[in-house]
Amino acid sequence: MLMPRKVKYRRHHRGRKHGNAARGNEVSFGTFGLKALEAGWITSRQIEATRVAIVRKVRKTGRMWIRIFPQKPVTIKPAETRMGKGKGSPEYWVAVVKPGRVMFEVDGVDSETAQEAFRLAGHKLPIKTKTVARRDIHEA
Repeated sequence: MLMPRKVKYRRHHRGRKHGNAARGNEVSFGTFGLKALEAGWITSRQIEATRVAIVRKVRKTGRMWIRIFPQKPVTIKPAETRMGKGKGSPEYWVAVVKPGRVMFEVDGVDSETAQEAFRLAGHKLPIKTKTVARRDIHEA
């Protein structure tokens, strides 16, 4: 699973999920990308399941990039624990995703293969997604 090697603080606040992605909102490395349409937390397990789904479809013909990384720890207190006694211990890691964020990219495959790979990948994620193509700067 993906997780940071080292963090400054073990426990984070939850934060608020509002606003659109300011960075990472364009296809930069590949030809096609999987873009988030709503805000949410993507766990490291979901990222791995999505990666496997894309790699199975793309195979050796294409290349894939993961543009998100789980940097936020989510803490959980043990079951049947009384209130108080501090915050729980970190259980898993999530990537905070805002609308417009390109999460995965592929290159070296045709449009139909990319559409199908991202359709299968979208089923692994808890948010709505869509497939986007790269807009070349030279076209404008």
